[in-house]
Amino acid sequence: MKRTIPETVNHLIASSDIIICVLDARFISETRNPYLESVIKSQNKKIVYVLNKADLARDIPSIDISPYVLVSCKTRRGVSELRDRIKIMAKQLGKTPVNIGVIGYPNTGKSSVINLMLGRKEIARTSPEAGLTRGIQKLRLSDGIYLLDSPGIIPPTERFSELVKLAKIGASTFDRAKDPDVAVHELMKQHPGLFERFYNIGAKGDMEMLLEELGRKRGMLLKKGVIDIERVSRMILKDWQKGNIKARKKV
Repeated sequence: MKRTIPETVNHLIASSDIIICVLDARFISETRNPYLESVIKSQNKKIVYVLNKADLARDIPSIDISPYVLVSCKTRRGVSELRDRIKIMAKQLGKTPVNIGVIGYPNTGKSSVINLMLGRKEIARTSPEAGLTRGIQKLRLSDGIYLLDSPGIIPPTERFSELVKLAKIGASTFDRAKDPDVAVHELMKQHPGLFERFYNIGAKGDMEMLLEELGRKRGMLLKKGVIDIERVSRMILKDWQKGNIKARKKV
């Protein structure tokens, strides 16, 4: 794995007191970034691991990470435990305000976890603040506690890149595709801007933003306004496989 981290992600880590690492509960080891974790720990930042998409994982393997919280944005499992854990850790720091950085690969559901924690339909963003790099969003979780989110893309591990390719190849039909969100992520990476243009959404390569905005646009919602990520992903695969979305031929 090439040891590089986007500058915005580096700045997010430096600006945070606690880091939430969002992993995919189906592919825990593949969505971890040991080098990034070592950078966080070298700066004496506390880490909380969120194993997202727990409802899609058949089994949660024995893991050597702590603390972690199992979360499902679909069923809202774990959201109260995650909020409580963050508040306890923030109180232990004995300072205010406390900034919580949120990082994770694009397909892990980082944006969905943030929305779930905020209990939002529409996020009320704070105004630009001195000291924060452009592109980092500061979102109020509770009194004196803020979430920091960055669009910076963390380079995936080779193992995860291979897993994504296999998911795409295995998606023979949109209704039977295993892990459809992973397949959409690979398609977007292979065809930059294509899906954003087709759906008229300015996601700029951010798969989570595309799924969130498209799901809201099409009314594909679960309880309390949570986006039905699996349903949106299958709709995109359907449009792709039926030829509604056509890639431009390379000259």
